[in-house]
Amino acid sequence: MPAVHTCFKLLCILLFSLLPLNTYALQDGIKTEIKCVVIDAGHGGHDPGTISPDGRIREKNIALAVALKFGRALKKRYPSIKVIYTRSNDHFVKLYERSDIANRNKADLFISLHVNSSRSASARGTETWVMGPNKNERNFELCKTENSVITMENDYKAKYEGFDPDSPESYIIFSLLQNTHLKNSLDFAERVQRKFSTGPITVNRGVKQGGLIVLWRSTMPAVLVELGFLSNYRDRKILTSTKGQNEIAAKLLAAFSEYKGSYEKEYDDSTGGMQKVRPAKNTSEKKQYYSIQVFAASKKVKPSNYGLNENDTEIFMSGPYYKYVTGKYDTPQEANRALKKIRIKFKDAFIVKIYGNPLTLHPYKKQ
Repeated sequence: MPAVHTCFKLLCILLFSLLPLNTYALQDGIKTEIKCVVIDAGHGGHDPGTISPDGRIREKNIALAVALKFGRALKKRYPSIKVIYTRSNDHFVKLYERSDIANRNKADLFISLHVNSSRSASARGTETWVMGPNKNERNFELCKTENSVITMENDYKAKYEGFDPDSPESYIIFSLLQNTHLKNSLDFAERVQRKFSTGPITVNRGVKQGGLIVLWRSTMPAVLVELGFLSNYRDRKILTSTKGQNEIAAKLLAAFSEYKGSYEKEYDDSTGGMQKVRPAKNTSEKKQYYSIQVFAASKKVKPSNYGLNENDTEIFMSGPYYKYVTGKYDTPQEANRALKKIRIKFKDAFIVKIYGNPLTLHPYKKQ
């Protein structure tokens, strides 16, 4: 028994180490806007997803049709937003690659589209999932189904560090992981469900949490949307019709528009600086100085974990991000000399100016 506990503890530590921190060289004084959205059409290629009772309709095709309609509508409404699809045709995309596409492109939102199924033909409705613990057996069963696609990948045991989609123990580890974007993920998910409840599929099954790999690996607000039940005649009729798919895409766009407005209003940094939440330990307070921002993170971390001197590092809060700055310099020339050395390790570091009462962080523009 002690050996089992030790093994489980080591696996927990391993997964914690694999959880992305999501650090950015986030520029200050610039309005935080949603600039990139990744739309993930579930399944594809040799992975059909769920199949209708008569064997003629496949989830992968419905997910792709709605994804493309939603993406086109979003791009038409917001031409400046970059819309990226994990797949735009019928081919197989590995589960880890879907979230990696979003991570590489520094997406602001990840939306994975799927279609549900049940042994009961009467089950119907929409539901939206965010990363979190499986709270009941029904949640566990859906997560097992969605995660089981990894077994279609030849190297899945190595890629997913021994994760077993059928093992309850693997999902216990998920419950130990904190989703740093849970607040925004829940916000978007709730807006999706409110819009969906007005039709065309009006049965609202709510927002749920579960250990879904595609959400766990995403380093931004992320949701998985179940658009309806392919196993239910009424849902299936809507899901397979062009009219129904257009209406579903329109509801997704309406939810996104609401979320975008709320998010950008809450995290608008264009009007001022960012107040300090952790001062340096061994330096006297100055009324004005220059410093170097090395990175921003979506959760608070120990500076020493990233090779920073605890005594010389300050943290400022900016919307959903903690901004880490190091050093105090009287002139930008002094800061620039230090910047050259710091960029050896933090290539996206840049100079900022700190002043005010209380001291706040502001953008520094070279004259």
